[in-house]
Order: sequence, then C-alpha cells, then structure tokens
Amino acid sequence: MKLLYIVPNINNEGGVARVLSVKANYLVEKLGYEVHILTQNEGFFPLFYSFNSNIIFHDLLLKGNVFQFFNSFAKGLKSKIKAIQPDVIVVCDNGLKAYLIPFILKNKVPLILEMHSSKFIEERELNNDFLTKVKSGFLHFFKKIGIKKYDRFVVVTSESIAEWKINNAIVIPNPLWFTFEKSSALVNKKVIAVGRHTYEKGFDRMLQIWKKAVAKHPDWILEIYGKSSENINLRLLAENLSVSDNVVFYEPVQDIDKKYLEASFYLMTSRFEGFGMVLIEAMASGLTCVAYDCPCGPRGIISQKEDGFLIENGNESDYVKAIETLIENATVRREMGKKAKLASEKYHIDAIMETWNQLFIGIKKN
Repeated sequence: MKLLYIVPNINNEGGVARVLSVKANYLVEKLGYEVHILTQNEGFFPLFYSFNSNIIFHDLLLKGNVFQFFNSFAKGLKSKIKAIQPDVIVVCDNGLKAYLIPFILKNKVPLILEMHSSKFIEERELNNDFLTKVKSGFLHFFKKIGIKKYDRFVVVTSESIAEWKINNAIVIPNPLWFTFEKSSALVNKKVIAVGRHTYEKGFDRMLQIWKKAVAKHPDWILEIYGKSSENINLRLLAENLSVSDNVVFYEPVQDIDKKYLEASFYLMTSRFEGFGMVLIEAMASGLTCVAYDCPCGPRGIISQKEDGFLIENGNESDYVKAIETLIENATVRREMGKKAKLASEKYHIDAIMETWNQLFIGIKKN
C-alpha cells in the first residue's frame, strides 16, 4: 500500500506533527506501507519529532498573491501525485486549500480528510461585527461543501461528528505514542500544562485561574511547556498578575512523557480543541485532568468527576474549586489518577492503527 499524507508542515512541536510521526512510523515499521509526506514551503525541515528513515518527504514551494499561491498549489499537487502514484491520499489540514483538493484532483485517487480541530476554531479573537460573521459563515459553508467531496471524513471524537454533521464521517481517536508501567507519585506540589502559546489554547485564562488558586496555596507551581509566541506574551501576563513565582515557562521538550511523571495533575483551558492529545498523555501517566468543556475534544475523553474534571467553558470559580480539591485531597488525586490511567488504555496504538489499516484497505478496494 502506497500512502500519501498532505499536511502544511511537520517541522514543529504541535500535536498534528506528533500524531503523524507516530502513525507514519507504525505504518512503515509494523504494516509495511510505503509512506510519502507532502508539505509546503519546506515544512519538513528541521524535524522536531522522529520519523522513520524510509518515509519519503516532498515539499511544494508556494509564493505570490492568493491567486498565484493557489495556482502553484494546484499545479504542484497534480505533479507530485502523478510522480508518487499513491493508492490513498490523507489530507491533514484545516486551511482553505484542504477543501479545494477534491476539486483540484477530481477524486482520481481515494481521498480522506483527517480533522484534528474544532469546526469553530479561531486562531485569534474575532470582532463581533456583521462582516466578520458573514465571512465566518461563508467559510463554514464552503468547508462543508469541500468535506462532502472527500471519500471519508475522519474525526477524533464522536462530538466532532455532531459538530460537523457530515454523513461520510467516522471516528478514529489519536493513538498514544507511549505506554507507562509506572505512574506519577502525585506528591510534588507541581501542576503541568502543555501547548503552544496561542489564542485557542487559552493560557491567558489559565493564568487568571492560577492566580486565584495560589492565593490559597502559594507553595504550588504551574509548569507550562510549549512554543512561546511574539503575539501572546504569557510571561508578561504572569508578571502583571503577580504569579511569576508560581509559574515556570519551558520551551517544548521531546521527553515530555517524563515531565508528566513529575506533576500531580494536569490543566487545560483551551478555547477550542479537536481532541486533546495532551489529555490522554497525562492520563496515561496517572494524572487527573481539569479541562474546560470547550468545542469539542475534552468532553470525549474525560469522564466528569470519575477520571477528571470537565468544567463549564469559562466558569472560572468552578475551575478554581476543582484545582483546590486536587491540591487539598491526596486521596482524590490518587483515586482519580488510577481511573485516568485505566481510561487511557483504549487509545492503545495497535487497535487504533488496525482501524486505519482496514479503512485504507477498504477505500482502495472501493
């Protein structure tokens, strides 16, 4: 089986790049696939995650105004596919060009769109004016038309199916990339969060919450691992909130699995999520997760007050109460942490990759 992934870039520390490395490596090493990855504008160098040396990388250089950009994308895409001759194409992109691909290729090769984000994701806070609403409505309408042109639409939670309301959709969760025999001891006065410093990840909301939590528990530390941004200065916000002594920022690390084992629970305050890979990573490490019930990943992973806390989106006071419960009650941390670890087992890579394998075999036959 010859498989082609089309993705904007994988030379970053994001969840899509992580998941793609895990799946592509498995397909090559365990199932004998020939895997090609097509990026744009040198989007595969340098790589942060490890990809098998047998994976073949391609890149399109796209320049010019919007019309020149899409024209070069269409021509380059056709040329690459003619040279590669894939059996199946998987598109991992939520950008506008992803929804144009079926029109460009006219489904001469089976097409799968793999969605890792919420339908309503926004990279920045939007104005509430009429033109913005019209533009947003048009984009959602165009996306829905484009998705219908794909042979299959893969989402990572059942909540995503309800959100997109597309008939050709199926659910295949992201797989765990590591397994732990041991769990965190849950004794360090340390909390962890992982993600890029972007609007959708909502770390500004987390710092506001943490300010209230440490007012009562000043000996606890929040560690945030993720790519810093010039657009969102979280360090300055921490200073302005007078919580700099209780927050430590780290750039992304490859061995984040070890960092989970040093923490006592996990925090997520995202505005949008497609899945929340970090949640199942934390749970596999025996950590209870506290997350806002944002669109739409956390609610498909966390069982409320069983293996974690799912907080009404934006309800700051309830979020603080959940943190205080975990800080003040070690028994609750341990019991919920055990259940979280058990819940993470359903994301074992073997079962999930066999689902992908059967999808590829079936779509090629049809």
